Amino acid sequence: MIPLWIKITYTLFTITTIVVYAVKYPLGNFLWFSDIALVLTVPALWFESSLLASMMAVGTLLPEVFWNVGFFGRLLTGKRLTGLTDYMFDAQKARYLRALSLFHVFLPVLLLWMIARLGYAPKALIAQTVLAWIVLPLTYAITDPEENINWVFGPALVQRNRLSAMLHLGLLMIAFPVLVYVPTHLLLQALFPHYIIRSDLSCLTSGL
Repeated sequence: MIPLWIKITYTLFTITTIVVYAVKYPLGNFLWFSDIALVLTVPALWFESSLLASMMAVGTLLPEVFWNVGFFGRLLTGKRLTGLTDYMFDAQKARYLRALSLFHVFLPVLLLWMIARLGYAPKALIAQTVLAWIVLPLTYAITDPEENINWVFGPALVQRNRLSAMLHLGLLMIAFPVLVYVPTHLLLQALFPHYIIRSDLSCLTSGL
């Protein structure tokens, strides 16, 4: 259902990005949800997995909207709308390195296209929530607070107080599912209702 050239092209791009990022950034950088989506979309493409594609969409579509608004807003107007994309305008970073981050632009489109082809898997909401509850504490445990990956360390005031930091982490583990995943899940269900039915029927048929 997914053309071979798309699988190969995306895989080569992802491998290139992983190699470059592994050299230029701390390994903890790969714990960003967007980077996780970049990587897990590879098996989603090759196995044509509705669940994996749906999980990555639930986890990243809304944050990627904010990323794109911040990036294109500043690109077109010169005004800083959000800090998410400050690094894209940092002249000290190599252009090729910033260019690789343009996956934030095409990845949401690719995920929506995959769901349109493969169907939306409603179990993605629970699966992505479980993944987030693994990734967020892991990010807190092994990454540098200065990087503040997935915002697990919060603002500087929170970082100075361990109790406040743990409270912030707990609230973040609630906020991602409630404020990001559930709205995206409901939107995808509304956009692809017939694909949900088709996927369920396919699973039922394959089980007979």
